Amino acid sequence: MRVNRDVRAPRVRVITEKGEQLGVMSSREALERAVEMGLDLVEIAPNADPPVCKIIDYGKLRYQQTKKEKESKKAQHQVKIKELKIKPNIDKHDLGIKINHARDFLEKGFKVRFTCTFRGREIVFADIGREVIETVCRALEDVSSIEAAPKLMGKNMSVTLAPGAKKGSEQRGDQSKS
Repeated sequence: MRVNRDVRAPRVRVITEKGEQLGVMSSREALERAVEMGLDLVEIAPNADPPVCKIIDYGKLRYQQTKKEKESKKAQHQVKIKELKIKPNIDKHDLGIKINHARDFLEKGFKVRFTCTFRGREIVFADIGREVIETVCRALEDVSSIEAAPKLMGKNMSVTLAPGAKKGSEQRGDQSKS
């Protein structure tokens, strides 16, 4: 946004603070009018023909813009990821508790990442860990969808679940009720 002497166009359309149009005039004349009023000449629409400038208090304009930006940031919802760690030889009851915690998180709108950690030689039996993760995915398929397929990275295998069931599983549920 160009202000006062930074306005480069030879001729500009000028608008007052209250929205009244003063017409098309040279940028030097528009700047003189702004100085007379004790305000700034701010280029609002530089791509228009001729460019549109407004005679306003630039400090006040900047304050209002930062205030609007803060309000829009407050309205944004950031998705947080909750991570639950499991082992490949986890007991059924312990796994059930982890699944219930994950269900609560998903219902509250959080994403959930299950990480299966392999210790020592357990990495040789990565298929056991994959089965545990698939069990978790099947148990939570009514409230979530798999965002990223289970993948093995080093000694950890992880899967990310997003809230909201898949449309395909919802359609199957509707057909079975009929």
